[in-house]
Amino acid sequence: MHIRRATLALSLLAAFGGSAIAQNCPGGASAFQYPLTKKVDQQDNYHGTTIADPYRWLEDANSADTKAWVEAENKVTQAYLSQIPEREAIKTRLTKLWNFERFSVPFKEGGRYFYSRNDGLQNQSVLYTVKSLGDTPRMLLDPNALAADGTVALAGLAVSPDGKYLAYSIAASGSDWNEIKVRDIESGQDRTDHIKWVKFSNTAWAHDGSGFYYSRYDEPTEAAKLAGVNYFQKLYFHKLGTDQSADVLVYDRPDQKDWGFGASVTDDGRYLVISSSQGTDPKKRIFYKDVKAKNAKVVGLLEAFDADYDFIDNDGPVFYFRTDKNAPKSRIIAVDVRKPAPADWKEIVAEAPQTLTGASIVNKELVLNYLTDAHSAVKIVDLKGKPLREVSLPGIGSAGGFGGKRADTETFYSYASFTTPSTIYRYDMKTGQSSVFRQPKVDFDPSAYETRQEFFTSKDGTRVPLFIVSKKGLKLDGSNPTYLYGYGGFNISLTPSFSVANLAWVEMGGVYVMANLRGGGEYGEAWHKAGTKLQKQNVFDDFIGAAEWLIANKVTSPSRLSIGGGSNGGLLVGATMTQRPDLFAAALPAVGVMDMLRFHKFTIGWAWTSDYGSSDNADEFQALVKYSPLHNLKPGSCYPATMITTADHDDRVVPAHSFKFAATAQADQAGPAPILIRIETKAGHGAGKPTSKQIDEVADKWGFLYRTLGMGTSGMAGSVPASAAPAAPSVPSAAGASNAAGAH
Repeated sequence: MHIRRATLALSLLAAFGGSAIAQNCPGGASAFQYPLTKKVDQQDNYHGTTIADPYRWLEDANSADTKAWVEAENKVTQAYLSQIPEREAIKTRLTKLWNFERFSVPFKEGGRYFYSRNDGLQNQSVLYTVKSLGDTPRMLLDPNALAADGTVALAGLAVSPDGKYLAYSIAASGSDWNEIKVRDIESGQDRTDHIKWVKFSNTAWAHDGSGFYYSRYDEPTEAAKLAGVNYFQKLYFHKLGTDQSADVLVYDRPDQKDWGFGASVTDDGRYLVISSSQGTDPKKRIFYKDVKAKNAKVVGLLEAFDADYDFIDNDGPVFYFRTDKNAPKSRIIAVDVRKPAPADWKEIVAEAPQTLTGASIVNKELVLNYLTDAHSAVKIVDLKGKPLREVSLPGIGSAGGFGGKRADTETFYSYASFTTPSTIYRYDMKTGQSSVFRQPKVDFDPSAYETRQEFFTSKDGTRVPLFIVSKKGLKLDGSNPTYLYGYGGFNISLTPSFSVANLAWVEMGGVYVMANLRGGGEYGEAWHKAGTKLQKQNVFDDFIGAAEWLIANKVTSPSRLSIGGGSNGGLLVGATMTQRPDLFAAALPAVGVMDMLRFHKFTIGWAWTSDYGSSDNADEFQALVKYSPLHNLKPGSCYPATMITTADHDDRVVPAHSFKFAATAQADQAGPAPILIRIETKAGHGAGKPTSKQIDEVADKWGFLYRTLGMGTSGMAGSVPASAAPAAPSVPSAAGASNAAGAH
């Protein structure tokens, strides 16, 4: 079998080229002109099926041809966006909304509190420390001082148990590669310690503060730094004041190239606990080392790789874990390292109807964070599992934090909803009372908006939830411009959160909808597995089902409906728009995994095979090729207006995915809607993106949607805030968001 594609003219010299001939597309053929993109005769054989890959050359991000193509595409995109006068008004309003003081959840270490603060428009949040909550905080680390354009971000931090040192990780231009440095907390000065080639690693201090554990890869070649495959992670110990070359290898597995390692040191300082993952599979192996015993070796504790085991704390040799072993929605168990057989495990908290997503031990009590239909519920039990109380939350939203140590009598948490900015609370573990620690003030009236949760039936009969956010008094007449967002993968749960970008969209008269698709973690491991590998189509069916429900219930109509998602959510958008292009007016796939046959050949892509499968497997290839966005674009099709977004330093989902998808979609589009690609420079997958770049990107997306969905035409509810809205010519629009973990 041979899969053929329509040809594209060769040349990057001309800024514009021809269009496909419309085949019964509403509105006729496209008059839009794109950069001409050369094709190459590249074909690959997958289990007897020949697949053409004419834009393979775009995988080389450093070639002169690719750079010229990127420049030409960005020129076309920016020329189009510049014709949308509302875009400037949207950016002005976004800037005003974004300009509010916000904080992270504080944590305590070595007699000090630490938290970050952003005064509103700072590109990166600043880290502060204080000895008493009533004292004036002192700035400890300002990432904005590390790069004038704000493209160096704080990627992680860990404070030594004595409170003397801060180990902090920084990432440049959005890359997943981190460097670790050490700062003296009292003086505020950096030491000479400098660790490189760190990726997907935490930092865990030795109990005596002599150094820390971290994970790294071997140094790549310059050519392979942003696209080369990452295998053979190793766990090291760095002793303060020494060169990285002297770091001690603690654990590695040269026989297992795809094992990754994370380390933690128990609060009593006795044990090093090593969590080993295999790609993005939630299952783990657990090893430990008695660091106080002379010549101790790393010992396997839970090596079956049969479930998720999340280490919580220890009582001497008794380790507490949150696990989904024999409990898809998770439970709490205690494992005595002296008697580790499953028959000797002790169940502390049984599986509940809700999904247990996190647990900590504070004040010698277990704090349990559950999801009930994708929103938070927090319960506290004693160390034998006896219920004590629930934490009263302000409403249907998301709560996170609840960190601390066994002897602490306080903890901190954040609470947010779609219309409630993230508020930080201090929780008194003795009295069970919450008090506001920091509460942001945003320039909007939350009482003017409403959130409701609905459930729809997917194609196979599965009940799936979605949240709808709008101005109060939404008219169900099918005319509302709507942005449907989803993710559906890697056991990641979508829960209510506050977003200035989404607030601006709703303020413009749009409706924001978030669907909780299979593949996520909202209902436990069974929900996750139902959206993986050979069952991945369930995720797309759920998303299509959400769109059909919105249309059937007159929230919107196909001419007013847009979809968006980032990373795995970009795949979701790409697959959905190729399967049901008739259902949407606009699509915003961000940093998406678009080539499902080759994703595992770049950087950490191999790690996603736990969710996707691999084209190296014949059965999985048959499933992948049926939905791979790149391979399901068809010449002469009528695709919705599309703005693809990616970045030149994305070393999680390399930009080649978006490049090849854009080139193919532009060649295949037969309708009048534009297919654009917006390629950010000095940015990566999304983490650490400067505030200024975030505002610019959202303004472009909402501007694109404003025009595409006809939001400036008479009869449309809302639009750009009247104080800033100039007269509008007409053009299309789109928007999206991003995700996740060491996955993507």
